[in-house]
Amino acid sequence: MRTFASLFGKSPFVPLQSHMRKVGECVDELGGLFKAFLAGDHPMIAELARKISKSEHEADLVKNDIRNHLPRGLFLAVDRGKILEILSTQDEIADTAENVAVLCTLKNLTVPEPMKDLFNEFCAKSTDCFQLTSRIIEELDELLESGFGGAEAERVREIVHEVAVKEHEVDLCQRSLLRVIFNLEDQLPYSEFHLWLGILAEIAQISDLSENLADKVRTTLELK
Repeated sequence: MRTFASLFGKSPFVPLQSHMRKVGECVDELGGLFKAFLAGDHPMIAELARKISKSEHEADLVKNDIRNHLPRGLFLAVDRGKILEILSTQDEIADTAENVAVLCTLKNLTVPEPMKDLFNEFCAKSTDCFQLTSRIIEELDELLESGFGGAEAERVREIVHEVAVKEHEVDLCQRSLLRVIFNLEDQLPYSEFHLWLGILAEIAQISDLSENLADKVRTTLELK
């Protein structure tokens, strides 16, 4: 695997962007997994879960390479601690995508009819939230060139706001799904009831972490 040592001199964000793209592979595979989950295609769920685990491992390798080669001292345009915070949050998103995939393989769950449409919306909004944040990470080079100001910084602030709005929509969907799950509590086996709670919590975590990541970039802007 290529080392990122030579890239930090050009921009401290190029390695972060490379890692985020690998994280994006994990989240992108979730889209197919959610479709298989709704369709009850359990062999496909298992196959996609394996792919997500592979991508998460590859993201870990990139993360470790970045940490091993991140310069110390006064050689970065952005505080080293901020870069590590962003990297850590990106890593958490990949971990969470893998957690979702693993939970979906633990039992051959059937999505109850009353929650199918809402569950589909919930999953889509959560991954949409990530995609918005991914756009912010891709904008970081332009931000650096503009000195973290001007129209570029304003555009990033607008996307950060969009992320916050989308994350709130995910929260609302989650609450509605939880009401459905609790209304079905007497009809679901104990293990399935609690597994559903875990799956919903992990999917929502993707949008929570995406908003957290967007806020870290916004904070970096405010410090400039």
